[in-house]
Amino acid sequence: MLRALEIRDLLIIDHLELDFQPGLNVLTGETGAGKSILLDSLGFVLGWRGRAELVRTGAEQGEVVAEFELPDSHPAHAILEDAGLPGGEELILRRVNRKDGRKTAWINDRRCSGDVLRALSETLVELHGQHDDRGLLDPKGHRQLLDQFGDLGDLIAKTRLTWSNLSKVRKTLKSAEDALKAVQDEEEFLRHAVSELDVLDPQPGEEGELDSRRRMMQAAEKIKEDVSQAHTAMGYNGAEGAMGNALRWLEDAGATVGDQLDEPLAALGRAMSELGDAISGVERCMDALDFNPIELEQTEERLFAIRGLARKHNVVPDELGNFANDLRGKMAALDAGEGEIAELKQAVASAEKAYETSANALSKARQAAASRLDQAVMAELAPLKMERAVFTTQFDAENAGPEGIDAVSFTVATNPGAPSGPLAKIASGGELSRFLLALKVCLTSEERNTTMIFDEIDRGVGGATADAVGRRLSSLSEGGQILVVTHSPQVAALGAHHWRVQKDVNEGVTLSTVVSLDSDDRVDEIARMISGDKITEQARSAAEALLAG
Repeated sequence: MLRALEIRDLLIIDHLELDFQPGLNVLTGETGAGKSILLDSLGFVLGWRGRAELVRTGAEQGEVVAEFELPDSHPAHAILEDAGLPGGEELILRRVNRKDGRKTAWINDRRCSGDVLRALSETLVELHGQHDDRGLLDPKGHRQLLDQFGDLGDLIAKTRLTWSNLSKVRKTLKSAEDALKAVQDEEEFLRHAVSELDVLDPQPGEEGELDSRRRMMQAAEKIKEDVSQAHTAMGYNGAEGAMGNALRWLEDAGATVGDQLDEPLAALGRAMSELGDAISGVERCMDALDFNPIELEQTEERLFAIRGLARKHNVVPDELGNFANDLRGKMAALDAGEGEIAELKQAVASAEKAYETSANALSKARQAAASRLDQAVMAELAPLKMERAVFTTQFDAENAGPEGIDAVSFTVATNPGAPSGPLAKIASGGELSRFLLALKVCLTSEERNTTMIFDEIDRGVGGATADAVGRRLSSLSEGGQILVVTHSPQVAALGAHHWRVQKDVNEGVTLSTVVSLDSDDRVDEIARMISGDKITEQARSAAEALLAG
């Protein structure tokens, strides 16, 4: 609820403070007194787009402060939390417009963006009037209004869920089909490459082993000669024979000298053992160097085949095995792809059926809610002297989406048999005001958190019709808050709180002010609205009758 509005140096307002109350608050005044400036100022602090030049002539900046009271359940709390702004029961909006056009906004003394202000405004204030393209006249919002009227939240949630499931499985099917097509496009290559790799069957580390073996065989003749000479030098005719003779001689001498040769004999024994190991190793090497020339050819052939296949597929030789496994995986996907696609198509069909069931149930519930809404609006139109008008909620097919298959719009016909059409195009100014009021009465829930503003919604009506408009506004304000700008004495008389907007000229400067009216002042103001500048006794009596009414 809007508690207070303070305006400084905007247009023709120098300083103005207003304290609003629950119920029906009426603003009256002569044409041009500045009533629209109040709405412009409120729209400015709420971040609405409006006039470009707002700063009062001679001032450096204009400023508007609005104070709202927020119950615990108010949706504004969620917006404040998402924006990282302080909350609480009191919400204070402040916005400054400097002379150079720069604008700055604060929420509870914290800087904020215009986008956050506008998001908050959607939860704080509703503006309705004959040019209300932001609200009831905008067909884009009619389906949501109907859903709220019909309390269809659960059905909408279910439809959104089934749509989400359908979208996901369709996406999965599309990805699977694309993947299968990509594999099918290279099927011939895959089958040939896998066959080639299977025949060769390269093993990890094999390329390095073959390269080492090839190098050894290529150098084998020279190596073999050196190794053979070394074997001869270590053998019986070389070191082994000489060490054997030395061992035998020392053993014979040891019988005479006692233990003096024990240590040399032990060392010589160890040396002969190590020499024996060395001779065995050399003999094994000689066996390895003794190869068939055909073996070199076969080794080179396999080595070059592995390297060639690695270059062909742009991988290192040791990765050929893993590469082959990847290709086999694609082949398996290709072989199993058709079956997977068939399963996914069945899943899509099942999801489509689930969505269709939910969307049709929602559509049926909307049709029922539309019938109730049409009847309710028609019942409201009769007291507003539009008993011959016809209000219809129109349905058109819409592409399937998360909220169903219905396009909804509110249409009217001002007389039976006349063609129906959009509210803004068919109804005249006065008729449109009454249509909007009747519709708003039907769409407003008992618990609401927004302040509703009606800007001259009673224009073009008078007498009993204006009285009916006022009574609908009064009824609508119960348990909430309505601000209405009006030229109708019947509407003004039904207000719980009354302000007069007036324009004064002081020393050549025109300023707009707002005066809170007491009982006597209200009689004078309503009498002025009845008779004009000259208030007659008859007008005063009529005003008193309206107020007593």
